[in-house]
Amino acid sequence: MADHKEKPENSSMAMNEKEMSELGKEMEELDTIDEIKKKGKRPDPVQHKKENETE
Repeated sequence: MADHKEKPENSSMAMNEKEMSELGKEMEELDTIDEIKKKGKRPDPVQHKKENETE
């Protein structure tokens, strides 16, 4: 990543479209909450919950 700016202009996780594509590929590989629970691990706590939403 030698070709990126030190501080992003848009304050996002990805500096450009290439980095956004790479980040998306990484996120696709992450386990879902159900997969994490099946492994016997505890998922991150829910930070924001809508009124009619269940876990």
